[in-house]
Amino acid sequence: MTRPTTHLLRLLRWGRTLARHGALRGIEQDRNTPLPVKRLFRLARLGTFQPRVPDYAGAFQAIGPAAIKLGQTLATRPDLVGEEAAYNLLSLQDSLPPVPFAAIRAEIEASFGKPLDALFASIDPVPVGAASIAQVHKGVTIDGRTVAIKVLRPGIREKFGADIETYEWAAAHLEALGGEAARLRPRLVIANLKRWTMRELDLRREAASASELAEAMKGFEGYRIPEIDWDRTNGRVMTIEWIDGIKISDRAALEGSGVDLPELASRLVIAFLTQAISHGYFHADMHQGNLFVQADGTIAAIDFGIMGRIDRRARYWLAEILYGLTTGNYRRVAEIHFEAQYVPSYHSVDEFATALRAVGEPMRGKPVSELSVGQMLDGLFAITRDFDMQTQPHLLLLQKTMVMVEGLATALHPGINMWDTSGPFVKNWIRDELGPEAALADRLKEDGETLLRLPGLLRRLEEQFPPKGGAPEQPPLPEVELVWERRQPGTGRGWGSYLLALLVGGGAVLAAQALGWL
Repeated sequence: MTRPTTHLLRLLRWGRTLARHGALRGIEQDRNTPLPVKRLFRLARLGTFQPRVPDYAGAFQAIGPAAIKLGQTLATRPDLVGEEAAYNLLSLQDSLPPVPFAAIRAEIEASFGKPLDALFASIDPVPVGAASIAQVHKGVTIDGRTVAIKVLRPGIREKFGADIETYEWAAAHLEALGGEAARLRPRLVIANLKRWTMRELDLRREAASASELAEAMKGFEGYRIPEIDWDRTNGRVMTIEWIDGIKISDRAALEGSGVDLPELASRLVIAFLTQAISHGYFHADMHQGNLFVQADGTIAAIDFGIMGRIDRRARYWLAEILYGLTTGNYRRVAEIHFEAQYVPSYHSVDEFATALRAVGEPMRGKPVSELSVGQMLDGLFAITRDFDMQTQPHLLLLQKTMVMVEGLATALHPGINMWDTSGPFVKNWIRDELGPEAALADRLKEDGETLLRLPGLLRRLEEQFPPKGGAPEQPPLPEVELVWERRQPGTGRGWGSYLLALLVGGGAVLAAQALGWL
């Protein structure tokens, strides 16, 4: 187990890096930051020069791979780090200098136990991308297929494990301070980060995620997932079909290719909603570097290390919340928050509905370009504090991805209205999934399953209460108080009384024997 001094030294070293980028000032000045944290920050920035404009993204980039992942997570938490820091962290690029190809070659050969030539006809030694966890090379298989080969950085698992252990230690101490720090649940934030990151560090899981998403989106026109080469994939290496196309962020190239940008933006939003609401399984890393547009206009996604899941009940709530905000039915949105127990029951549904209206009405009917994201976030996070809403970690990935998708859609079509685009889809899904026919089908399914479980329930009851045998019932026996039974105080004699009686009785017998009476 790592010693506390090791954790503190790591935190101070990281703190000095944050201070040199001016990244401690905003958090240190926030009135919700606990006093012990402010003291630690002051110690970390001692003797450092802080730039006037903070560069949060640059600081996390300089600290290292695990910090990059943490920074991407915190980009979804302006309530935790502040609006300015969260906005800056959205620009955090997950890129690092590449590992030399000799080390990559050794990693591939060691993981497969075969020479490289037995797997690939050729591999370009210059990577097409080098991120914090892995880097990607273009290659050709021995049967002539062009593929992308993703390889974990050597030693990355051990590095991540050590850093995340310190994050856990720091989050536990922060949450123990109580107050606002406890409400924001930093330990669960780090637990989610750990789970997502450990999943990314097993490339077989990523390959399986790509395969599962491809199956879910099979019937969606204009969106595709590249195929996995399972024969050349293991925990440290993943081989996947090579994708040629224009990056979705390259607006000029897309315009030159003749792609209908408003339609592309709308399709991107609907593809995300289809994954999240219809299937409850979505690509949670939909940033501009992971989406390409092919020659026929098809959106092709890559990099499936981070995937999100939402259970069926939460999807119902999400769909109704989106539809309620779209139609201005704030009362229903408020009721869902209470049904989901996102808001404690001692608050008023009507007051919460009014608070939601104050945030939602200025957004309705306007394109994203006319909305003040800062004002909207300020309003939403004021509501979470006023109504004692705890952070819901299972929705963090969804929130992060929605921000990404909205940003990409707006870049493609600045006039897009997210409410109008998502409204018809959500309405149809609610009708199909929550309408009378769906309710009847669900009830028949649940009741049928209950009936099928009845025989097993009856068998277990018989085992618990077996039938009486052929022997006659025994007559009731009188209760006899045992001397070692513990009595409650005031209900009769205790052990002391019995011991005294034993001593007196024994003494009387001995005296009688001495006098010759016995």
